[in-house]
Amino acid sequence: MQNIVLATDGSTYSDAAAQFVAGRKLLREDVCVHVVHCVPDVSGEVKSYIDKEVIEAWHAEDNARLMQSVIDILQASGVRTVRHGLVGYAPERIVAYAQSVNANAIIMGTHGRGAFLDAIVGSVASRVIAHAPCPVVLVKPKAIPV
Repeated sequence: MQNIVLATDGSTYSDAAAQFVAGRKLLREDVCVHVVHCVPDVSGEVKSYIDKEVIEAWHAEDNARLMQSVIDILQASGVRTVRHGLVGYAPERIVAYAQSVNANAIIMGTHGRGAFLDAIVGSVASRVIAHAPCPVVLVKPKAIPV
């Protein structure tokens, strides 16, 4: 069984990536899709005022909420899924998770803003591509409803 990591940000772009996987256009073998979402960690100042358990619960709730649509799409098509909420700097955590499950590929939806804008605001996808231990498939939806 192949392990595939599908990184989601809770957007329609991530839903398009899930629909791509669910359609089995590229991945025809038996796969387990590890759906991941990464929330940034809170600052040390915040940690000094809020209990660790409250922060962890907030992270877990936020991750679960933002992964749900992708999980629904994959499970509706019979794709085996595992969900895992991450905390920290998204590109590093996604790559580390992919390494930990010996992923055959990482799949991500892309906003397709272009190189210029990504150079200014940054791109999780470009950083994952630069450091991934496996192929990275970027899925760009045909049209996103406004």
